[in-house]
Amino acid sequence: MAVEFHEFLCLTDNFGLLAHDQASGATACLDAPEAEPIFAALAEKGWVLTHIWLTHHHDDHIGAVAELKARFPKARVVGARKDAHRLPPLDVAVSEGEFARLGDNAAVVIETPGHTLGHIAYYFEDDDAVVVGDTLFSLGCGRVMEGTMPMMHETLMRLADLPGETQVFCGHEYTEANARFAVTVDPGNALLAERVREVADLRARGAFTLPSTIARECETNPFLRAANPQVQKALGLELADPVEAFTIMRERKNRF
Repeated sequence: MAVEFHEFLCLTDNFGLLAHDQASGATACLDAPEAEPIFAALAEKGWVLTHIWLTHHHDDHIGAVAELKARFPKARVVGARKDAHRLPPLDVAVSEGEFARLGDNAAVVIETPGHTLGHIAYYFEDDDAVVVGDTLFSLGCGRVMEGTMPMMHETLMRLADLPGETQVFCGHEYTEANARFAVTVDPGNALLAERVREVADLRARGAFTLPSTIARECETNPFLRAANPQVQKALGLELADPVEAFTIMRERKNRF
């Protein structure tokens, strides 16, 4: 791969993620949850921070920007143009279809409203990876805090349409908790049952459950399967609009 990814934990369950362009040495942190783990990860890899790419404005994703800029004053902060008023000062503001550049590589910006209205994802097409923040989780999805249910469903379907081999880097290690809900709305899914066992084993060993892939999520994540008859049956529906099924499922997860 032209871009190397390095994943680590921040705060309680946030993921820190570094993306390193091997040709130029440019390195981005994808969101900035906590400074010290990011500094430690950079030191471990021997990389110098050149970019800070933000997915959305929540404090657990931007809280360390000032500390990172203090140590790496030349690091360029990239974020959504629509959210510039509530993000740390941006050096580069981006919108749908534009590129966030990292040395000799680039990621295309995908606007992913739902969790927040200004949320964005970064798709590294050449490296088969997408960084989705708090929009899509393994076996789950983010709470719909600012957008609408149809908006969030449309966003998730856009991500689901990415190539199946695309690695998915999410903002939190929520997979084990998501699995407990997923089996209640997709109980007959053998691939989900296999994934649940795998997740339990990984967490028992202290290992991460990410990255996932788009193909795996399409097979096992109920929020990407709202049109599936078995999922709808578990929700007490039949031949329902997928948006209706998604809405019922997301509201049920909110209370789970």
